[in-house]
Amino acid sequence: MKKTVSLILCAALLCSVLLLCGCGDKAETLTLNVYNWGEYISDGSEDSFDTVAGFEKWYEETYGVKVHVNYDTFASCEDMYAKLSAGAVSYDVIVPSDYMIAKLREENMLLPLNFDNIPNYKNISEDFKGLYYDPDNAYTVPYTYGVVGIIYNANAVDEADAGSWDLLWNEKYAGSILQFNNPRDAFGTAVYKLGQDVNSTDRADWDRAAEELKAQKPLRYGLVMDEIYNLMESGEAAIGAYYAGDYFTMLDAQAEDVDLRFYYPEPTNAYIDAMCIPSCAQNKELAERFIDYMLSEEPAIANAEYTYYASPNRVVFESEDYREEMGEEVMEILYPESGDFAADYNAYAYRNLDAATLDYINTLWESIKIG
Repeated sequence: MKKTVSLILCAALLCSVLLLCGCGDKAETLTLNVYNWGEYISDGSEDSFDTVAGFEKWYEETYGVKVHVNYDTFASCEDMYAKLSAGAVSYDVIVPSDYMIAKLREENMLLPLNFDNIPNYKNISEDFKGLYYDPDNAYTVPYTYGVVGIIYNANAVDEADAGSWDLLWNEKYAGSILQFNNPRDAFGTAVYKLGQDVNSTDRADWDRAAEELKAQKPLRYGLVMDEIYNLMESGEAAIGAYYAGDYFTMLDAQAEDVDLRFYYPEPTNAYIDAMCIPSCAQNKELAERFIDYMLSEEPAIANAEYTYYASPNRVVFESEDYREEMGEEVMEILYPESGDFAADYNAYAYRNLDAATLDYINTLWESIKIG
């Protein structure tokens, strides 16, 4: 008994000494690893709201615990998938696109969410629930969405020629037309033009689309991804298909003699990027709280304003301040009137094709590029 009391007294004395020496006053700092697209979060630049710093401050004020966010970026879903599947890294929150989410879910690479930790999920519009990549709404929280459209320079293109996918094949504009430099999007433009199923597994459908792309080749200025910005902004090219949110970036930087316009051809591809927790996550509860924070008003609106992508969050698109900040033209393009977004999305959006079909498309694509 005396020995026990003595040990307790010694332990208490030791703790007191440690505290007096300052050795025991270091609070634990949690680490959250986030993996997102580049330029896809409001980061404090140009007087924008710093979302990561805001979360770190909010978490400490709310839970009394410090947190540090390691924020990494990827250039494509395929790059992200390769890194995760290699097992060499651990991330707590990732933001892949819909088709990649379906692949990750099928391969058991995502953890189901505990929505008790994400009460702001109530802010997500019903249009973005029950979709093919997460039919039971178990693994994802939508972050942004967008629709592919056609950008053109009205100073070089007749308005009467605009309105459909045919503009990308119009011989009047030979040498001024840009095409996606990736097979899924490039073939998508041809498949939509032909009125075929963009998720077909029939090789004959892809053969027909390949012929369209071959016919387009002599009319093209080139194949592009990010290069489209400079080419359209400067007027060096006059026509290109790209994502709606990026049109406004080009609009802000267009030359004085350029007049960029935008329209949605029908049908077209809509895409959704969503926040998920990968199976390699080390801090799931903290990840869920980060996702919840991203759905709250200040960061959600700041992220939407910064990225120029449409938000599935009602707090954002119902905000009068946001609508005023973005302007009427931006709102009309980012949030086009649609009879049934979910139905259109499920009918026309890209899905994760089987490996054999993808291999066939990639083979056709290589032959188009070198032929």
